[in-house]
Amino acid sequence: MSLQEFLVFERETRQNAEMPPATTQPIALPPEVVENINKELGPYRVGHSDVLIVTLTVGDELAPTKSMVARVNRDGDVELPLAGNIQVLGLELEDAEQAIRDAYVPKIYQEAVIHVELSSFDQTNIMVIGAVQMPGLVALRHTERNLMFALASAGGASEAASGSVTLRRLRRPWEEVTMNLRNPEQLRAALTLDHLEDGDIVYVEPATPNTVFVGGLVNAPRPQIYPPGVKVNVLQAIAASGGLRTDITPREATLIRQLPDGRDIQVKLDMDRVSAGKDPNITLAAGDILWIPHTVETRIQDWINRNIFVRAGVSATAGYNANYNAYGVKYLNDTAEQQYDRYSSPSSTLQDRFDPFSWLVPQPVTPTVPTGP
Repeated sequence: MSLQEFLVFERETRQNAEMPPATTQPIALPPEVVENINKELGPYRVGHSDVLIVTLTVGDELAPTKSMVARVNRDGDVELPLAGNIQVLGLELEDAEQAIRDAYVPKIYQEAVIHVELSSFDQTNIMVIGAVQMPGLVALRHTERNLMFALASAGGASEAASGSVTLRRLRRPWEEVTMNLRNPEQLRAALTLDHLEDGDIVYVEPATPNTVFVGGLVNAPRPQIYPPGVKVNVLQAIAASGGLRTDITPREATLIRQLPDGRDIQVKLDMDRVSAGKDPNITLAAGDILWIPHTVETRIQDWINRNIFVRAGVSATAGYNANYNAYGVKYLNDTAEQQYDRYSSPSSTLQDRFDPFSWLVPQPVTPTVPTGP
């Protein structure tokens, strides 16, 4: 596939993935759905087995302030001295104060001030696992028995979370539900589910790591793993692999991407044009393979580097000489001296055969120190 064909294909794929909804008009939610969401996210409401501390202060200055502890029974009532049973189930604390005040005033006291405080609550134990900050067992109040509060009690989703959450009911395993809580519509739907129960499991699915594979004529070929959401382009991936080899001149790259249907597409890239900004610096997708292959040019360059030796010499002064030879020359010279014909000059080496102009390099001069006048 050519680069231009790939760019058209990628643009169409992105447009299909980001296609806007058919209508942009706001969707009106049913009143019962709105009411249910308000209950789930609103102030605390008194539930069964809650323990309340009720402080009663009457108008008579001589009467002491009374503090009473009462538990909400199965019928949703609290039993208080003189007032009897008072229905408080499902009421906010402020409304519970008013209900208790109505039971005392004016039947028992002419004036009274009531304060209600939540001492303890009946908790629901949920297991939250997966990509969260603090996986484990969390305790929820009866007004918090939904997916959102379960995740919040586990410290929230971690950076590795995908946003997809699966609910597995302990008592109804066939009702497994998976939702993407980053989608507002699915989040609203999650708040309308039946309340969580003891033993239910909430699994936060981790996102697929953004892994790209870079190989071929780079200095550090390896898989590169990035956090979900981090975008990496071709030049960045090559730089993270130590850059292209400098002993040869790679000019091409091949991008291999697997499509959802399992097919692989290969795109040829001209690295000179990409580096110069003449061709797009393509953003890599998770699972992409970026391969820097050999070409005829790089094969020839590699052969020259392996088989041809360059000798250079420089003389700084008449008495000092620096001689630089490519690695491997000493080994070849030693081998040549061992195998050279016994009739040849013993000083002849393989380096001399490949470098017939070695006599041009000044040889070290041993300085002569005068011994007398």
